[in-house]
Amino acid sequence: MGLFGKFVTVGGATLASRFLGFAREMLIASVLGAGPVADAFYAAFRFPNLFRRLFAEGAFNSAFVPVFSSELESDDRQQAKLFAENVLSYLVLILIILTAIAEIAMPLLVGTIVAPRFVTNPDKFNLTIELTRVMFPFLFCMSVVAMLSGVLNSLRHYFVPAIIPVILNIILVGALLFAHYLKLEAFSVGRVLAWGVMGAGIVQLGLLYYAASRQGYALKLKIPRPSKKVKKLLVLAFPLALTGGITQINLLVGQIIASAQDGAIAILNYADRIYQLPLGVVGIAIGVVLLPELTRALASCDDDEAQKLQSKSLEFALLLTLPAAVGLFFLPGPIVNILYERGAFSAETTILTASALAAFAVGLPSFVLQKVFQPTYFARFNMRAPMWFAAASAVTNIAGSLLLFPSFGHVGIAISTSIAGWVNAILLISGLMRSRNYQFSGQTITRLIKIGLASAAMGLLLFLCADLTEQMTADSGLLIRIAILLAIIGTAAIVYFGLLVISGAISFRELNSLLSRKKTSSEK
Repeated sequence: MGLFGKFVTVGGATLASRFLGFAREMLIASVLGAGPVADAFYAAFRFPNLFRRLFAEGAFNSAFVPVFSSELESDDRQQAKLFAENVLSYLVLILIILTAIAEIAMPLLVGTIVAPRFVTNPDKFNLTIELTRVMFPFLFCMSVVAMLSGVLNSLRHYFVPAIIPVILNIILVGALLFAHYLKLEAFSVGRVLAWGVMGAGIVQLGLLYYAASRQGYALKLKIPRPSKKVKKLLVLAFPLALTGGITQINLLVGQIIASAQDGAIAILNYADRIYQLPLGVVGIAIGVVLLPELTRALASCDDDEAQKLQSKSLEFALLLTLPAAVGLFFLPGPIVNILYERGAFSAETTILTASALAAFAVGLPSFVLQKVFQPTYFARFNMRAPMWFAAASAVTNIAGSLLLFPSFGHVGIAISTSIAGWVNAILLISGLMRSRNYQFSGQTITRLIKIGLASAAMGLLLFLCADLTEQMTADSGLLIRIAILLAIIGTAAIVYFGLLVISGAISFRELNSLLSRKKTSSEK
């Protein structure tokens, strides 16, 4: 399977997860709206996710995959397995200690880090403590899941790790339907959701361990032993941990600031869920596939292949991300209206969420570019440069949030997030160009210009149709609103891809490949 096919495999699985995620968010929005229980749940859920992104998907996995892939490249699968078992043993030990400390200190953590401004509302504050305690062990499950995903990705088995997140959304949708059937009050719904998250983590861990076992990697826990390879992993992971720490502190500061506005945490989360769809489908697919592929190319001293992988990833990323960002920027109101506005989610909440979504859309391409260019640093074992770039981005975000929040509220936080995303992306690209680890080819520059012009033309169309779309979807029934929005999006897509084909930026064959997701059983 080629690079593009791997992107589509991971992207398709991620797309399924994201659509179910939308179903989950739509149900939460309908039942809880942007009320105190929604704020408490999202604040509590973000805390274990913060550590998951820091330790599992961030520092640990970005350091583990290159080292493990290099072991596989030496054709000694048994040594690679022993290395993985030793790393897993260290990981489990650290996670047990961390979880125990967090559970004991949870009131202090919520009062100082998670959502300190909830203290003024005792019921909301106490519920946040309770929900965070229930969900924090989710970190343990997902950290081990991230490592096993790294093992499978290094073995070039991408589909199962990509589809595993669907489990969380299926279980939470089921939990919400169960709560609705029993007519539970809001606080009880929050508790059902928290236990659903924990149950989903256990199921995901069990299924991924089974998948790894099928590939000969039924990893066993042993007494952790120091080794040169583990030391190398820790040396690589340390700057990545600092990078992740900076990023997560950045997110926490945004949450702390947002906790001063009632409903802001929930509103930002609803908007975040929408722009995470293209980011997840495109950005995560590229990040998952590109790192092990680049590591193999560089281990074989094939710089030309590494350049080709980088350029193809960049073209693929912007081909899909730029039009998505344009669409979210010009049509945030109708999109939020259709997805969320029902039950406890009011028209006023739609306006607030749409304004945040438009601000996030400006930064969407930058977040995907980070997924494209960070693996190049990691594959070359350069972990320090992304750390400093993340620090600059975090300072930009925190300063921007503090300056803009008093005037623009939650939208100021979204604007600052987008500005910081572009700071990070530009620093990553310029760093690679200065070190000559990546240079834009003439073909890539030409393609990117054509993609940008086609996106601008599509944006002009959406701009001209925006007011009419708002009016037509304001008071219509749900099915009519959906039909109108799909017609507008479909027309915009025809204009965009039509201009790409006419300009030669993409061929009919490539367009057909993009729209076709046929996979053989071997791809799965």
